[in-house]
Amino acid sequence: MTKAKRTKSTSGTTSSSHRENAREGKIRSYDMMRKLSWEIAALSVHLDEVRQFWAQAVNISGPQWTIVMAIAELDPNGEEGVPVTGVSKMLQVDPSFVTTQSKLLEQRGLLRRKPSADDGRVVRMSLTEKARRQLADLSEHQTAISDYVFEEFGERELQELTDNLATLNGRLEKARLKIALDS
Repeated sequence: MTKAKRTKSTSGTTSSSHRENAREGKIRSYDMMRKLSWEIAALSVHLDEVRQFWAQAVNISGPQWTIVMAIAELDPNGEEGVPVTGVSKMLQVDPSFVTTQSKLLEQRGLLRRKPSADDGRVVRMSLTEKARRQLADLSEHQTAISDYVFEEFGERELQELTDNLATLNGRLEKARLKIALDS
């Protein structure tokens, strides 16, 4: 007798126990999702505290530090500059917030803001030499901390974790939009 036939002949018991197992699996899954949510919340707190530490080291706020790091990531050579919208998308914040904070960073001599050669409405931001020196001064300490934090992960594991978190982030963004539409 094939597996399909065996299942068919005992469908009353099989489907009942299958439903129980599925429900139990969902309960475990929801428990795991809640646990994951709390772990992510804790990670967010710790990342914010670390960001505050680095920001204080260069005498700026945590959000300003994040803007500086986004510009460093998006324009590593400082040749082209980064549009405000590029930074706001990366940080998932309103462009007006980036504009306001970037003006303060410019006043501190850490950022250069200039109109785009292609479109005068677009402001491109780049780090000054002062900012790059301050980042370079911190880089050895940052590398030591990163090595400590990620020492348990191999390259492949870290890539897999990053990919999974990116997938989760995309799903959460879609869920957020769905909730907003349903409200």
